[in-house]
Amino acid sequence: MKKRMMALLLALLVLVSAAALAEGEKRIFTDSLGRQVEVDQEITRIAVSGQVAQIVVFALAPDKLVGIAGEWDARAEMFLDTEYYQLPVLGHLYGGKGSLNLEVLLSAAPQVVIDVGEPKDGIVEDLDALTEQTGIPFVHVSSYLDSMDKTYTMLGELLGMEEEAKELAAYCTDTYGRMVSLANSVEKAKMLYVTGEKGLNVIGRDSYQSEAIDLMGDNLAVLESPSSKGTGNEVDMEQMLIWNPDVIIFSEASIYPTVHEDEMWQAVTAIAENRYYEVPVAPYNWLGFPPSGQRLLGMIWMGKVLYPDAAQYDLYEEVARYFDLFYHCSLTQEQFDGLTAHSLVRE
Repeated sequence: MKKRMMALLLALLVLVSAAALAEGEKRIFTDSLGRQVEVDQEITRIAVSGQVAQIVVFALAPDKLVGIAGEWDARAEMFLDTEYYQLPVLGHLYGGKGSLNLEVLLSAAPQVVIDVGEPKDGIVEDLDALTEQTGIPFVHVSSYLDSMDKTYTMLGELLGMEEEAKELAAYCTDTYGRMVSLANSVEKAKMLYVTGEKGLNVIGRDSYQSEAIDLMGDNLAVLESPSSKGTGNEVDMEQMLIWNPDVIIFSEASIYPTVHEDEMWQAVTAIAENRYYEVPVAPYNWLGFPPSGQRLLGMIWMGKVLYPDAAQYDLYEEVARYFDLFYHCSLTQEQFDGLTAHSLVRE
């Protein structure tokens, strides 16, 4: 009986949602997959399919969100208005964090569901099926570090926010170009980005997760099958000593606070010479876990950490500008100091 009632409820929600979508003028939007999707002429209610979409779309249209894929990191409360982190949680279409909750999604009554990121296997069939099942158009907008400008241009077209998107797209073009030019003007640091409690997981070169790392440094983690997950590939201490990086960047919740006390790690040049750092993480990891546009923020930070003499810019001013544009937040010097307490060049 309970299952039957739930099925009836979902069917009713689908009918209500479909009726709402039938109102108003329509237009055809061609997404990054080449799918031609019918959407409302004017879109004011958006849902997102995952964490990457949540972060990317939030920068452009925070007031149009009717739900979020997952709860914001607790540290987001320092930067975001209460209304944003108290939105209904819809769940994730992809990834290991659970499934999209269609009941909550339909109750939120979005006009469109936006998926952003790297297209997954079978995504065309998935989005077509969900569009038919719910009566809500699902669209995909691809997102890569070197084409974030195109991501925002397409989102601006979808949402009728071309002018607002133009500013974000211009920022992405300018910042990406400046940071690549900086990295290409110096001898790249031989480095690793490590994760995990023991610091023995690495983000492999040429993986989706390593785009910013590969551009800004000489990523020594050349692996036969680099993982596309944020946890990276597990290695052993022997391999770490063979690589022997000059610089190590640790993820949060790793061994950064105690690594200098470990005799094995003291044999690694980066630790012995005090050239190791912990990536800033609020509101989310600056190197892109999840891999959204905030990787540009990570590139700015890496440029100053890895190449302080060549990086002729004020890091606080750069970070404050990013927070203003993408998080709609005025970042104070005190907040910045807290974010970068473990991640600036030390004497």
